[in-house]
Formats: sequence, C-alpha cells, structure tokens
Amino acid sequence: MNLMVAAIDFTQLGLSPVALDLGVFELRWYSLAYLAGIFLGYGYLLKLIKQPGAPMARRHADDLVFYASLGVILGGRLGYVLFYRPGFYFENPLEIIKLWDGGMSFHGGVLGTSVGIIYLAWKQKLQWLRIHDYVACVVPIGLFTGRLANFVNAELWGAPTNVPWAVRFPEVIAGVVTLGPPRHPSQLYEAALEGLLLFVILAVMFWRTRARYQPGMLVGAFLFFYGVFRFGLEFIREPDNHLRGFAEATGLHMGQWLCVPMILGGLYLMATARGRRQRVESFAGQESIA
Repeated sequence: MNLMVAAIDFTQLGLSPVALDLGVFELRWYSLAYLAGIFLGYGYLLKLIKQPGAPMARRHADDLVFYASLGVILGGRLGYVLFYRPGFYFENPLEIIKLWDGGMSFHGGVLGTSVGIIYLAWKQKLQWLRIHDYVACVVPIGLFTGRLANFVNAELWGAPTNVPWAVRFPEVIAGVVTLGPPRHPSQLYEAALEGLLLFVILAVMFWRTRARYQPGMLVGAFLFFYGVFRFGLEFIREPDNHLRGFAEATGLHMGQWLCVPMILGGLYLMATARGRRQRVESFAGQESIA
C-alpha cells in the first residue's frame, strides 16, 4: 500500500486553531489550553493541600495561581525568544507580544514559575522547595492540554515515518501550502508521556508514598522524568527550521540540551531529599507529620 495513502490526512480531521471566531475577535485553542491547564491545575492543587502536612494554606494557593501563571506566560515566552529565535525577535520586537501565534518554551516557563514560587515563599515566609513539590504534581495537567493544542495547531510535528498512525500535516513547501510526508504525531506522544504518564507517576508518589514529606523529592522526580521523556522524544521530533543547523552542528536538538540540566538537577534533588525530611507542621489545624 502506498505510504502517502495510508497516512492520516490532518486536513480531514476537521481541526482548526480557532475555537471561536467572532469576526473582530478569535478565541484560539492554544489560549484555551493554557486556561484549562491553569484552572484544572488549581482545582487539583486545592485537593493536594487539604492533605495533612501541606506547606501552605488556601490563601497562599490563591496567590500562587497568580504568580505561577504570570511566571509561565512571561517565562515561557521569553524563554522561547532567547532559546529558540533570538535573532528574529530582536529584529521584530513587537512580535514578542503576539502570544496567540504560539511560541512558548516549557523550559522558560519552568524558570518563570520557579521565580514566582520563590517570591511567594519569601513574601509569606513559606518553604519554597515544598511548594515546588506540590506545584510539580500539578504541572503535567497543563502539559497535557498544551500538547493537545500543539496538535490542533499542526505544529511541532515529528520526523517522517511509516508507522500506521503517521499523520500528514500541512506544510509550506517551495512557498506553497501542501501536505507534507507522513510524520510522527509527536505532540500526542508528548501529551501521553509528559502529561498523562508523568501525572500518574507523581500522583502515585504523592498519594501512596511519603514523598511529600521529603522536600525536593516530587519536584526532583518531575524534573528527571520530564527531562528523560522529552530528551528521548526529541529523537523523533522535527527541529524547527531555524534550528536545523544548530542540531546538525551539536548532534542534539535545543530541547535536548535544555533537558540535560533538568535531568541532573532532578537526580540530585531526589538523591538528597531523604536528608531534608523534617517534622512538617500543617496549616488549617490539620495533623502534623513527623
């Protein structure tokens, strides 16, 4: 059977980057993915902090949503500008504010969120590392919705392949929009690994083990597993056109290089977490955990 015939035609899936078009205003799935990740993550965070030994109260969680969301958006965008397309954005600075066109760096978002958490912890005199542990359990929800939006946007697709579930995405070839070769739907792979599987791993650690009483264990696990998943998937993910030269020169994609410190940092936090175990005093009159 001809490979091009067997592959899934993306244009036949009925998907559009625009969820609602009001003429003067377009609501895009990319924006909805961020909103869904924030609201679903907030709901799950409230469930986590109801358990004994929580590092913060409901009032802190409310503030955290604001600081973390700001960190994700600003850090994610600035990370993409600096890590992936500095030349383009320095020449076209007004393009930086066009978040609706996509272009967010997860690694930049992590740094931005960390800055927001550290600021909140300093302001409220909380333990910043334990807050990181709880937030780490929530992040895979946003990763899942974000990767689904990447698929709907027909962006960040994988390398050419002949697997039965390969997808032919619209591509600009010689200045003309046409269907490209069958490719890995790497956005869906990432949604499954970085979103669903990582969420399950952290949920099991939180609910079935004593990991949340060892500061750094959960955020370390998040950094390590995300880094490993992303590093491996980059081998079947197509690099951006403007970064092909970088990948060929270094032997690895930009995303893989950015994952190396995450993997090493995650291993360190997990290896040293047991030594940070302490008596944890909870908020809202819940029981203390030794």
